[in-house]
Amino acid sequence: MNRLLIKNIRTLAGIVPADTLLLRGEQMGSAEQIDGAWLLAEDGVIVGFGPMETCPEVADEVVDAVGRVVFPAFCDSHSHIVYAGSREGEFRDKIAGMTYQEVAARGGGILNSADRLHEASEEELFEAAYHRAWRMIRTGAATLEIKSGYGLTTEDELKMLRVVARLQRELPATVKATFLGAHAVGRAFAGRQSDYVDHVCEQMLPAVAEQGVAEFVDVFCDSGFFTPEETARILECGARYGLRPKIHANELASSGGVQVGIRYGALSVDHLEEANEQDVADLAASATIPTVLPGASFFSNLPFAPARKMIDAGLPVAIASDCNPGSSPSGNMAFLWSLACIKMRLTPEEALSALTINGAAALGLSADRGAISVGRRADLVISKPVPSLAYIPYSFGEELVESVIINGKMV
Repeated sequence: MNRLLIKNIRTLAGIVPADTLLLRGEQMGSAEQIDGAWLLAEDGVIVGFGPMETCPEVADEVVDAVGRVVFPAFCDSHSHIVYAGSREGEFRDKIAGMTYQEVAARGGGILNSADRLHEASEEELFEAAYHRAWRMIRTGAATLEIKSGYGLTTEDELKMLRVVARLQRELPATVKATFLGAHAVGRAFAGRQSDYVDHVCEQMLPAVAEQGVAEFVDVFCDSGFFTPEETARILECGARYGLRPKIHANELASSGGVQVGIRYGALSVDHLEEANEQDVADLAASATIPTVLPGASFFSNLPFAPARKMIDAGLPVAIASDCNPGSSPSGNMAFLWSLACIKMRLTPEEALSALTINGAAALGLSADRGAISVGRRADLVISKPVPSLAYIPYSFGEELVESVIINGKMV
């Protein structure tokens, strides 16, 4: 048995009852905090915590966290970190005024990344993604979802997913894999979108299922990409192979992506920059988790998703990085914490809930991570010395993560 004791914690944040799987609406700001606290983990599991006057004395490893805040490690439920090269040329184009759709229409965007990925070896992709993942871990993430979607051929989609599988084996973080063959129409099917949907259903999905390299299926259901009807077909095919939906929806328009996601039991619908009142009402009547991506809004000059309205409507909002080469090339969840507070008007506590327990719920993992409670995994962040929890998002851009603990071990 290995016992890790963290003592003299300035503030222990993100405490919820053990049976709490997500936080809705006003609950998102109500997670408990203890000032002057300790936490004990045994073999990677939280077994106790409380005020310092009750602190146990026996442990194999002791961390003195005087002046520091301890909170659950981030759960990033939406990323695209397996890719080749970068797209700073498109960054210049967007600065000059080109829209996301205009870049895509001229063959850039996702298709640009698909061309580069096709030329890259599996080893090159792994090495690049491994370093990106470690940057995310060092800034506080202990759980990552990684999508395919820059392959757009059966062979290249499988290549991406094999890289994700290797990351699952070699990283200390938990990694979940999502098949996103319907991210755009592959070049070989230009002008034949319906045929490409057939290809996704009849060729890609069976191959993904045979190799067992994904748990979720995703579709970019939005203006200029895949329609709700095409999305429904892909989700139905994915369900036959046991893949649960996670949908890109309403990034560019209120496209019906929210409704098709809800109809097919999507665990989450993600982006939602253009979500309207009907979308919020439909989500409120569903079990689907709205996941907002403030990094994409910031980098791509898109509207910020109406997370404040969603929380006020009682929804369990999650926040994820969308880390990718074209529209959100950062996986720094602490920066997203700041954006959520500054641009979405979430309180520091609400945003932390969105980045932790609700992010874990958006991956079906919140029973054992994403919060401080007895029986959950000891996936934790220890800050540098700070005056309060709120100082972390307040001091945007300052690197305030001192230590990351995953499964009870310093990484």
